[in-house]
Amino acid sequence: MNIKLTTPAAVAAALAGLMAAAPALAAEYVQAPGSVLVFATKYDGEVFTGSFPGFDTRLSFDPAKLDGSHLEVTIPLAGAKSGNSDRDSTLQGADFFNVGKFAQAKYSASRFRALGNNQFAADGTLELRGVSKPVTLTFTWTPGAQPVLTGKATVKRLDFGVGGGDWADTKTIPNETAISTKVVLKAK
Repeated sequence: MNIKLTTPAAVAAALAGLMAAAPALAAEYVQAPGSVLVFATKYDGEVFTGSFPGFDTRLSFDPAKLDGSHLEVTIPLAGAKSGNSDRDSTLQGADFFNVGKFAQAKYSASRFRALGNNQFAADGTLELRGVSKPVTLTFTWTPGAQPVLTGKATVKRLDFGVGGGDWADTKTIPNETAISTKVVLKAK
């Protein structure tokens, strides 16, 4: 079939038809200032928190069409801060993050689920210390000129070899570590 596009109206109609047939692409975002990534756990029954300054987030997301969504987070482990220099040094060592061998962790998700009321779940994979395991991030999406993703996940540290050796005792440090994030985004 040969179609001649001889008038501006015919060209516009043809372009509109092509655009309607094309799949909708998710909006592309990068992390903006004001974003935080924190963790919380216990040591000998006392809760302590820490953060990962310098993490980087890239997101393709459309809450109305989750199939095209994708999340990538890179976390430099050497920068982990807990407010205690001795603990921070221990976290960087071979028994925990082993930053000399594994400088960063990565989280990647391409399967998203709607949970209702601007709540979503990203079923992804965390790569930490050379081990890749599934981790689900549940989050709230706040749309706007600078959308905000506010999320939570639980990581089982022993699945990744974090806190091995003498630190493997879950009475001293629980296996589950709570992760929270608030990512302020801007269009890419």
